[in-house]
Amino acid sequence: MAYSKEEFYSEEATLAMMGHYKGILESVGEDPQREGLQKTPERIAKAMQYITAGYNMDAREILNSAKFHESYSEMVIVKDIELYSLCEHHMLPFFGKAHIAYIPNGCITGLSKIARVVDCYARRLQVQERMTHQILDAIQETLNPLGVAVVIEAKHLCMMMRGVSKQNSVTTTSAFSGQFKTNETRSEFLKLITADLY
Repeated sequence: MAYSKEEFYSEEATLAMMGHYKGILESVGEDPQREGLQKTPERIAKAMQYITAGYNMDAREILNSAKFHESYSEMVIVKDIELYSLCEHHMLPFFGKAHIAYIPNGCITGLSKIARVVDCYARRLQVQERMTHQILDAIQETLNPLGVAVVIEAKHLCMMMRGVSKQNSVTTTSAFSGQFKTNETRSEFLKLITADLY
């Protein structure tokens, strides 16, 4: 049997982007008809739709889809959530990990939904600072917890491949609300996300 792969993309968006990417290839001095590049405009068009699929996601709907009443009121942490995004200034990738915690106030959400919220905002043209607050705000507004903490650590190819060319730099951003604004709770969270517990 011949190999076949099922994918779902907007045909209209794919065709429109293919024309633009073909022009970009020509502008940098390449031949879009060269064997290795013939399908490149289509591949990039589909990749861009995947990478920016977050525009079609609603973080609050994601959280509400698995929202449960629960009396648990201690810290819930999901750490080392992989993220891949595109810097909106140069459209080069940045990638790293998000560490997220919240203290329930009568409601919890499915753990996978926390990771999906990260994808919702990462899969857009982004800046790390904004994304950190978007994640916090979505969780705070939807679950109404006693507090939310978000820390993101990422490497940015716009710093590594061009400009200052600093390959080992890591950018860390954080945002806290509610009880995480107190030193004791924030310190407990920061200690737990850096600990190797298993």
